[in-house]
Amino acid sequence: MKKIVNNMHKNILKLVLLFTLTLGVTAQAQDSLKAKDLLDQVALKARSYDNIVIDFKYSVVNLDKNINQESKGNVALKGNRYVLNIMGMTRIYDGSKVYNIVPEDEEISIASFDDTNTNELTPAKMFTFFDYGYEYYWDITQNVRGRKIQYIKLKPIDDKDNTKEILIGVDLQTKHIYNLIKMEKDGTKITFTINSFKTNQPLSKNHFTFTESKYPNYYINRLD
Repeated sequence: MKKIVNNMHKNILKLVLLFTLTLGVTAQAQDSLKAKDLLDQVALKARSYDNIVIDFKYSVVNLDKNINQESKGNVALKGNRYVLNIMGMTRIYDGSKVYNIVPEDEEISIASFDDTNTNELTPAKMFTFFDYGYEYYWDITQNVRGRKIQYIKLKPIDDKDNTKEILIGVDLQTKHIYNLIKMEKDGTKITFTINSFKTNQPLSKNHFTFTESKYPNYYINRLD
C-alpha cells in the first residue's frame, strides 16, 4: 500500500512539473508573438508616411578596446532612399547608387549598391531589419519623460552572427522607435537614440538626388 501511495505521489509530481513546464513554454511563445506583433506595428506605421526626418544621437562604446565615441546626425528617408548626415559627411542613397560626400577632403565616392542584398543596417532598413532572422522577446518597460517605452529583445538565429543581442525601445503611444541598443559579441555596445521624429515633411523632389554640379571642385572617385 505504501509503495502504491509513493508511486501516486511521484506521478502527481511529474504531472505538476509537466503542467508548469507547459505553461512556461506557452507564456514564452505568447510573449514572442506579442513582441513580433509590436515590431510589425512599428514597420507598418513607418511605411504609412510619405517621408521621415530624424535627428539622432549615436554612440559606440567598447571599454576593452578603449573606444568611447559619440556623435549626432540626421537622416531623411523616403521608401528605400535616404540622405544621411553624420560626422561632417553626407551619404545619399538614391535607390541605385551610394554617394559619400566628404567636404573636409572635397572628395566624393560613388558606387552601385543594392540595399536589399546586404546585411548592413542602413537607414533604409531601420524599420524593417527585424522582420526575420531573430528570436523575439518581450523585455522591460521604462518611463522616459512621460513616454512609455517598451523594449523588445532580438537574438540572432544564426550563431555566426557577430551580434549578441539587440534591444529596440518602442514608444507604445506613437509606435515609433525611441532607441536601439546593439550588443556585439566582442563587447561593443552601439546605441542609437532618436531625439526628433518628423513625418511627411515638405522635401524637394530632388532631395534624394545627387547633383554633381553642386561640387565643382571636388574629386569624384567612381568605384564602378
